[in-house]
Amino acid sequence: MLWLALHLPLLSLEAFSATLPPDRRAAPLALLADHRIAAVNPAAAARGLRPGLKRATALALAADLLIGQADAARDMQALQAVAHAALAFTPMVALQGADIVLLEVQASLRLFGGAARLLDRLRAALAPLGHRLQTAAAPTPGGAALLARWGTTAHGTLHDGPHCTDLAALQRLLDQAPVWLLGPGRQHWEALQGMGLHRLADLRALPRGGLARRFGVTLLAELDSARGDRPDPRQPVALPPAFDSRLELFARADTSEQVLHGALVLLARLLAWAQAQQARVAGFRLRMAHERHRHGEHPPHTDLSIALAEPAADLRHLQALLRERLAHCELAAPTLELHLHCRQIVRAPAPNGELFLTRQGEREGLLRLLERLRARLGEAQVQALQTVADHRPERASRAAPLSFAALSSPTGVATAPPGALPLHRPAWLLPEPQPLAERQALPLLDGRPLQLLSGPERIEAGWWDAALAARDYFIAQAEDGALVWIYRTRLPSVAGSAAGPGGSGWVLQGRFG
Repeated sequence: MLWLALHLPLLSLEAFSATLPPDRRAAPLALLADHRIAAVNPAAAARGLRPGLKRATALALAADLLIGQADAARDMQALQAVAHAALAFTPMVALQGADIVLLEVQASLRLFGGAARLLDRLRAALAPLGHRLQTAAAPTPGGAALLARWGTTAHGTLHDGPHCTDLAALQRLLDQAPVWLLGPGRQHWEALQGMGLHRLADLRALPRGGLARRFGVTLLAELDSARGDRPDPRQPVALPPAFDSRLELFARADTSEQVLHGALVLLARLLAWAQAQQARVAGFRLRMAHERHRHGEHPPHTDLSIALAEPAADLRHLQALLRERLAHCELAAPTLELHLHCRQIVRAPAPNGELFLTRQGEREGLLRLLERLRARLGEAQVQALQTVADHRPERASRAAPLSFAALSSPTGVATAPPGALPLHRPAWLLPEPQPLAERQALPLLDGRPLQLLSGPERIEAGWWDAALAARDYFIAQAEDGALVWIYRTRLPSVAGSAAGPGGSGWVLQGRFG
């Protein structure tokens, strides 16, 4: 077995600062727990701040310090997103503590081309989540976790721990590791240091019974599991059937761009959850919880639903759709919290990349364009022609809001809509038929004769509603090469209402192209 450990030492700070503007993230930042500093960023550490200081002392050292409240639930949601992204590489993913994700990757090495390539792919998948990582590999999960924690130096800089595949090499490395890497070792660090116990090898040199009575059996159990001297079963992470994630904004969002900045964090987590199932997102709902007023003159939240014509796993595409919808969404009040919910996914492989443009690629590009237009203009403003059971061309179709269900199959591959108009008829007709003049039995357009290319196509309909149409249709070509659709009335009673100058009976009804 080979376990890969992902240690996220700055997870709490990164989860808190995810909604901050970039310039605020570079400023001194600290998290507060039980009225004491729990974590600091590098800018705050450069000012002399460290965990354990009181709030007043920290502000005295850095007057511009930005202080947030530590939140275990917020950290766990961020850690779960990392675990979901890891599930795309192996089904065996487990959590250890509040800042380590463990992956059993022995069976995945051949699939991804070795440990180095797997690690590169994993880092690329985790990059949208915005966390710094320390990695290490070992034959045991506990050993990999200890080696990953060992990557933090005394100066707070981060680097990857060792990657070893041999159990004997792991045990030699652990003998040189500091005692504080163990959970109980951190708890009893002062006592262990006072006894001269600095390395794990120093612990192993002492009688086990005395250590267990003094510091508890947990210390020895964790050490034995890490060295592979005792079994260390792990409970794998299970994916929830639906995606639900919330994010509290550091400052209230008054504009849609501020809401979008926070929503990007949730979209990255959504895609990690979807890709863990080899699925793509077909739709989601963003709920914006508003600031409450005493008189309650506005709703407590605003819901925004996004439906995709083609299921996608592209963060930039989802961001573009959400930006268009938010630009036309009027916020009832400042937003304090975001909640993203998704059940609409399609479990199918993503389309293959194309070296040369294909018809499928063209359809996918059209669907994305229609998605953007519908998000920007509104669902009712993007319309499509639907066929109607009537032979008269002016009544054979009608405009209706575009239905993406008719354009896509259940697998997300674009298909032609049912009941499409015949190809020999123009899609766009004139609002009102235009009578044409005639010269030597040929119709004229703008004073120039038209050349009849095909026809006639005879249509006789409308006797049931007193709108009789008895026509012979032709496709004609103008002198500039444009194709038009014209007809000639067949009945004198009908011809009199649509006949052109001199009563020719020729009428222009549509244009091609």
